[in-house]
Amino acid sequence: MALLLFLLILLVPASNADWPPSPGYWPSSKFRSMSFYKGFRTLWGPQHQSLDQHALTIWLDRTSGSGFKSVRPFRSGYFGASIKLQTGYTAGVITAFYLSNSEAHPGYHDEVDIEFLGTTFGKPYTLQTNVYIRGSGDGKIIGREMKFHLWFDPTKAFHHYAILWSPKEIIFLVDDVPIRRYPRKSVATFPLRPMWVYGSIWDASSWATEDGKYKADYRYQPFVAKYTNFKAGGCSAYSPTWCRPVSASPFRSGGLTQQQYRVMRWVQTNHLVYDYCKDYKRDHSLTPECWR
Repeated sequence: MALLLFLLILLVPASNADWPPSPGYWPSSKFRSMSFYKGFRTLWGPQHQSLDQHALTIWLDRTSGSGFKSVRPFRSGYFGASIKLQTGYTAGVITAFYLSNSEAHPGYHDEVDIEFLGTTFGKPYTLQTNVYIRGSGDGKIIGREMKFHLWFDPTKAFHHYAILWSPKEIIFLVDDVPIRRYPRKSVATFPLRPMWVYGSIWDASSWATEDGKYKADYRYQPFVAKYTNFKAGGCSAYSPTWCRPVSASPFRSGGLTQQQYRVMRWVQTNHLVYDYCKDYKRDHSLTPECWR
C-alpha cells in the first residue's frame, strides 16, 4: 500500500506538468460574446465562408482563401475568438486573428497578430504572435515575433485566443492564460492609431512552415478553420475621450497580477520556441525595446 501511494504521488504532478497553472483571473468573462454579423463583415472570399449555429467556417482551396473584418475600428480593447484548426497536412497555410489598419494606412500600417502557422503530419502547429508599427509592406517590415507550441492540440476543440490592446501594453492570451506581454516603451515601438479586427485563412507558402521549406499542397484541400464566441469590447475610434481602456487583470490601470506573471513565465519556459529579442542574427538597433 505504501508503494502504491508513493507511485500515485509521483504520477499526479506528472499528469499536470504540461498544463499551465491557473491564471487566477479570466478577462474573457468580462466581455459579452457577439454573433458574427453583429460585429463583423465578410472582407474577401465570400464563397469560402459559411455560418452555422453561430460558428463561422472559412476555408482555403486553390482558387481562394477568405477573410473578415470588424465593422468598427478601435483605439483600444479586448478582442477574442474561439478557434478550431484543421488536422493533418496544413503546411503553408496561415489561419489568423489580428488587428490592423492596413486599409486606412496602406504601405504604412500597424498590426498585432495571432497567426497559426500550418504544419506537416505529426508536427504541432506554431502559434505566432507579432507586433509591428508603421510597416512598409515592401519587405522592410520589422517583425517582433514570439512563437509557441501550445500545451494542447488546437485541432481537437475550440480554444479562446485574444489580444488585449491598451495605450500602455499589448497582452496575448490563450484560454485566459497570458502568454506574452508587449509593453509600450516608446511611441516609435508601439501601435497607437485605431485598428480594425480581422480574421483570415490564406496561402503563405513562401514563409509559413519552416521558413518556406514546406508548401501548401492542394491535394489536401480545402483547408478549414472555424471561429465562434466572438468578443470585441473597449474604446472604439468613435468613443469619447474619457473612455477607459480595458485591463487583462483586476487592476483598472492595467498590467498583470503576480499569479498571471507566474503563469506567463511557465508558458514561456515550457512552450516558447522563438523570441525575436533572443535572435542574435537580427539587427536589434531596429528593435530597441529588446534592450531597454
